[in-house]
Amino acid sequence: GKRLAFTALDKLYIMDLPGGAPKRLSDAPGLEFHPAWSPDGQWVAFTSWTEAELGHLWKTRVTGGKPVRLTQAPGMYQQPVFSPDGQRVVAIRGSAPAFAEETSRGGADLVWVSAAGGVTTVIAPSAGASNLHFVKGNDRIFASAGGRGLISMRWDGTDIKEHVQISVPTPGGAGGGGGGGSANASWIRMAPDGDQALAVVGSDLYVATVPLVGGTTPNVTCGATPNFPCRRLTEIGGAFPAWSWDSKKVHYSMGNAHAIFDLDRAKAVDDSIRIATRNRPARDTTARRDSAGPPAPPDRPIEPGDSARANAPAPQTRAANAYKPLEFRINVQATRDIPKGTAVLRGARVVTMRGDEVIENADIVVTNNRIVGIGARGQVQIPTGAQVIDVTGKTITPGFVDTHSHLRVPQPIHRGEVWSFAANLAYGVTTTRDPQTGSTDIFTYEDMIEAGEIMGPRGLSTGPGVFSGENFRNLEHARQVLKRYSDYYGTGTIKQYVAGNREQRQWVIQAAREQKLMPTTEGSLDLEMNLTEAIDGYSGHEHTWPSFPFQSDLITFFAKSGIVYTPTVLVAYGGPWSENYWYQHTNVHGDQKVRRFIPHGELDGKALRRGSGGQAGWFHEDEYIMKYVAEQVGDLLTAGGKAGVGSHGQFQGLGYHWELWSMAWDKNKVSPRMALRMATQMGAEAIGRGKDVGSIEVGKMADLVVLDQNPLEDIRNTNTIRYVMKNGRMYDGNTLDEIYPRKKKASFYWQQGDPAVVEGMGGPGQPDSGRR
Repeated sequence: GKRLAFTALDKLYIMDLPGGAPKRLSDAPGLEFHPAWSPDGQWVAFTSWTEAELGHLWKTRVTGGKPVRLTQAPGMYQQPVFSPDGQRVVAIRGSAPAFAEETSRGGADLVWVSAAGGVTTVIAPSAGASNLHFVKGNDRIFASAGGRGLISMRWDGTDIKEHVQISVPTPGGAGGGGGGGSANASWIRMAPDGDQALAVVGSDLYVATVPLVGGTTPNVTCGATPNFPCRRLTEIGGAFPAWSWDSKKVHYSMGNAHAIFDLDRAKAVDDSIRIATRNRPARDTTARRDSAGPPAPPDRPIEPGDSARANAPAPQTRAANAYKPLEFRINVQATRDIPKGTAVLRGARVVTMRGDEVIENADIVVTNNRIVGIGARGQVQIPTGAQVIDVTGKTITPGFVDTHSHLRVPQPIHRGEVWSFAANLAYGVTTTRDPQTGSTDIFTYEDMIEAGEIMGPRGLSTGPGVFSGENFRNLEHARQVLKRYSDYYGTGTIKQYVAGNREQRQWVIQAAREQKLMPTTEGSLDLEMNLTEAIDGYSGHEHTWPSFPFQSDLITFFAKSGIVYTPTVLVAYGGPWSENYWYQHTNVHGDQKVRRFIPHGELDGKALRRGSGGQAGWFHEDEYIMKYVAEQVGDLLTAGGKAGVGSHGQFQGLGYHWELWSMAWDKNKVSPRMALRMATQMGAEAIGRGKDVGSIEVGKMADLVVLDQNPLEDIRNTNTIRYVMKNGRMYDGNTLDEIYPRKKKASFYWQQGDPAVVEGMGGPGQPDSGRR
């Protein structure tokens, strides 16, 4: 209870609680994950991953010194934990080759290894079990097991016992009359004393009494009317929960904060509030009973939204003077990657995105990572010593912005080289916004990119979305939940995904405005809902509107609302996904640049065989709806509206261009200039970064794409990429070798032994890059 072990930037740290300074604990090679204390507090076990040595288990002294590698054979190790006597470390082990080759991210076996190191022993197939742990005076291994709840087993994997299942009613359930169900715990951990369990349900944490009964596994129902003693610990969620060894406290984290929940103290505060409430004089509720239906419960006033949730059991709430856990922030500093030097890109045609400006034979001056000069050649002051980069005959545009980019990063073990990042950067995408990540892993990757530890576009993700499972009770509850993003994650943006009825969605938008968050939405094939979201002020709309064509009133309405439309035509509603068209009409599998940046397993699975049924298979050209979306987008832009280009992560890198070309299918509706504006300036404004990126102007970040051919003549020339400059670093568009300010050859793990890479490759478009 005196020190905290954690990872940041995929490195291991410890700090004294609560106010100590974080310090690095290990110098093991590669990336470090999943720290676990030894029972005596003298060692921390952890896992690692490097592209050369793959994954291993380690331990290191808290006083420093050289880490000790425990495992002999590599694996994809996760979630280590010491046995109570400190003699063994148990963990989950997946296949190292499968993880290395991007074919598996899961765990195959439960294993143990001596705490002194040695041969790894298999306990049992994992069969979905995770979160291995122990209780006092018990030699069994406990684990979460999905639908089986909390289980335990012997060291040889036999005699499996099911101890408890935990669930929370969803709106309408538990006698609410709305026909609701319940949400089961995704993670359960027995307290060290063996009488309570800590559970994760949705985003929130609960502590429940574990009944000692025979026969059927008991199911503890938490929520408003628990069937056994149960306490909700969090209002806005929690991650990485853990018990203190005395079973009296629960630790958990949220973004940049760590919290300690004292169960005994919370009960004492609850008891004092209960006594005070019981002794409070009765209130006269006659007037409210006459005007507003049944009287409110004595512990809270009637609030907006009571009628909306009348039949839904609200989760336990805390009074304003109720117990609050101890919370503190953890501040780890890192050096931002800012290159040093000055360069002049000379001789190209520059499409600046300042209105319709095109500068022929221009000079662009870049100092460090910012643009400091732009104009016709000879009209811009050139600093002494600047490096001149000849781009005569080329066309330069701002870096492309992907407003809906699911990058699908490796997790929960991270990697220092990510092919989706490399592919997007090589195809000119310098800024991405993932509108719904499913987990918080993306934040570490984004930090690593900012620190220059990983090559890739700058990332501006929302983090996990805001869904109906939040069960918003009122405006104040929405404010609390959105602090997850504004205060703890620091995302600056959220995605609201059908988070309830209109009143609840209005609470979200009001809380977002107050906390300076940009909220985007999910289309969900519901045009009436989409209209109300635009009326209420949501800044973005993801996926196609589910109707074609739009009449002029709807076009005018959406244009004047200011909402930015990102249709993701590659996965469009209303017709076959357009990605199938591009697989069908281009030799994407034979494109050498694609083969350089997409692992062969991924490429083969997408491009060689599309299957049958659903969105896969073959479709007649007349079935595709690109022309209808282009008409809709063109009408919106002509009316003064805004649109962004979002590839949805369907085919990393080249897929961005497919999306752009699909949106500009009818050049009479969407001209090449309009298409470029969506890909740059409008996209940057859509994600709140228009002051830094999206156009070529003095003071903006040096994000540029150098093209061999002019996209104003043919929008499909966006894929004639010669160079990409991101954050002031210039890369060869075919290899991602850095050519300025450093000379640094790029090499990625998925390219090793690949003849297409070893033999080299020519310029863009070989052979058949889809530019038909």
